[in-house]
Amino acid sequence: MSNTPLTRRGAALAAALMSASLVLTACGSDGDDTGDKATEARGGKAAGTHSVKAENGTVEIPVDPRRIVTIGNTNLPFIDLGGKPVGVTEASESDLDVLPEEQRTAYEAAEIVGSDGGEVDLEKLAALEPDLILVQFHSNDWDKVGKKLQAIAPTVYWGLDTEWKAFADAIAEAGNVTDALSRQKAEFDEKVTKIQETYGKVIDSTSFVDVSRGDWSDPGTFYIADIGCSEIARDDIGLDLPEAAEGEDPLAYESLPFEQIGELSEYDVVTYPVDADGRPTEPFVPVVETNTWKALPAVSSGRALGVFCPGNNSYGPVIQYLDSLGSALATLPGKQ
Repeated sequence: MSNTPLTRRGAALAAALMSASLVLTACGSDGDDTGDKATEARGGKAAGTHSVKAENGTVEIPVDPRRIVTIGNTNLPFIDLGGKPVGVTEASESDLDVLPEEQRTAYEAAEIVGSDGGEVDLEKLAALEPDLILVQFHSNDWDKVGKKLQAIAPTVYWGLDTEWKAFADAIAEAGNVTDALSRQKAEFDEKVTKIQETYGKVIDSTSFVDVSRGDWSDPGTFYIADIGCSEIARDDIGLDLPEAAEGEDPLAYESLPFEQIGELSEYDVVTYPVDADGRPTEPFVPVVETNTWKALPAVSSGRALGVFCPGNNSYGPVIQYLDSLGSALATLPGKQ
């Protein structure tokens, strides 16, 4: 599964749930010599380095980096692993609202070096004297600014199609937060196993469909979600969920009119997005207000399940999703 946040159409709906273009420019400088100056300010090459492989090749980085700047999709996954970046790019308020308090505090303690999908100030970034820069954004943006970032400090870059578990592994290795990753992996495996053991019979005998709607969706439309958290339900838990044929665009890319809500009646269980308090997300409210939705057999029989998915690009939010999914499955009639 690609590492793509669920709160934007960008990377949610193409390379998109977060593929807004980042155009980074230095303020009053092309940044070509900032790397040497930053290195001098730190007293030369950091002691203790190792090599990591990323999309920009093999990169020599500090074994124990202390001043890390995160750009693009690396912000919240690094913080989720307990990291405390000195610089970050902007995250949306909706992403920040679902963070645990200590993670939001870590994010807000960092210097904002640029907007999400806007500009990163390379001079401001260099002034932070980072010893490591972690980056994930569109490859076009890397082509524009990759060399400038590498001139400031060792830079590790991942593309938007990086699978989320591999992404977590790579960030943990680069940022020296592997202990936290090990704990998260163990918790993830435990929760997956518990759901499978507890609800194995209903999972094996039930057809599911995951539907959603984003704030980017056209009025009167929804979509069948086969990427994001629904991938975890399908690929890790084993739910029978529809997905696009191999080589085809994800089903989530196609907007469906409300008139087709009735076609969901062919599925035993319908899952849909809710917030942390269990209420339908604001973009999805128009769907649940339709008479067609209310008439669905799954809705009238208690088999429409609201599930909270705060994100799908690191273990912390995925674990929260598994908790919500497990609680939702527990409400199904005849679940045992």
